Amino acid sequence: MAYKGQSPLVPETIGVKYVNPNDLTPNPHNPRILFDKAPLATLQESIKKVGILVPLTVYRESKTGRYVILDGQRRWTCAIALKMDRVPVNQVAEPTLVQNIVTMFQIHKLREDWELMPTALKLEVLMKKLNEKSEKKLAELTGLDQAVVVRCKKLLSYPKGYQDMMLDPDPEKRMKADFFIELYPVRNDRVVNKFSWFSKDKFTHRMLDKYHSRSSGFKSVTDFRIMKQHINNAHRAKKDRQISEKLREFLKDDSLTLDHLIIKSASVSAQAHKLLQGIKKLEEEIKHLDVNEYYGEEEMWIHLERLMKLIETKLRASGRRIKR
Repeated sequence: MAYKGQSPLVPETIGVKYVNPNDLTPNPHNPRILFDKAPLATLQESIKKVGILVPLTVYRESKTGRYVILDGQRRWTCAIALKMDRVPVNQVAEPTLVQNIVTMFQIHKLREDWELMPTALKLEVLMKKLNEKSEKKLAELTGLDQAVVVRCKKLLSYPKGYQDMMLDPDPEKRMKADFFIELYPVRNDRVVNKFSWFSKDKFTHRMLDKYHSRSSGFKSVTDFRIMKQHINNAHRAKKDRQISEKLREFLKDDSLTLDHLIIKSASVSAQAHKLLQGIKKLEEEIKHLDVNEYYGEEEMWIHLERLMKLIETKLRASGRRIKR
């Protein structure tokens, strides 16, 4: 993907050399800013035994002359702790800001997932620098899955205080991004936002309290999907006033469970149950389908492909991850 007037997105390789780790500096634009102690200790022990086998990727900053790390900050941290006098580096040409962030996304995209909030913050830099909001184009540019881009944009909609909860250096205290992603559809629901008593931040704080206490029937962050379904059902049945009162009561009283939000006349559970039975039946038939026996049934395979694409579209629209 190219942008007008922009140089290629991958910096030119200069070569491999050895440098003193004290001559290296962390990259201020690294999308990965959280390095948990336990895996870092494991890596340090490995490096102590066998050294650094994969060179760090660096560039030389023209203003300071120092080497800046594009890839390998954890290896560098271990080298400093072990007081190593040299580390192997693969030097590339100094990148632009966009090249810097994009290169780091592409270097790391096949590795263990980063925490999502730091990734979102660097994605935000790209969005502003390139004036680009298209999830598809941002996915192509960074190498991230489009669904990940969508999730990042949801996190960016939250005030800094909530973002900081996801950036806590202590993994035990760090709030998982999934909480805020699952809460997003309720927090931004057009019906809920019209309730006279509703405040996004007060609502979010109360949900955090109820989630941490687990005394209110919350089993997991996906319970917000159930809450959203109850709100949708009420709105379809023109029961906005009733669901407003029930949701307000639910917030105030920790003894109430999500079932308190059910409005029987608005429930679509019968329709959902019917659809679910059909899905289960189709799932079972496909599971036991003999591929060789139906090999020549071209029309059937075409419709299965269409169904797969349709299902993926609906899953993405619901914010669910598609596992490959």
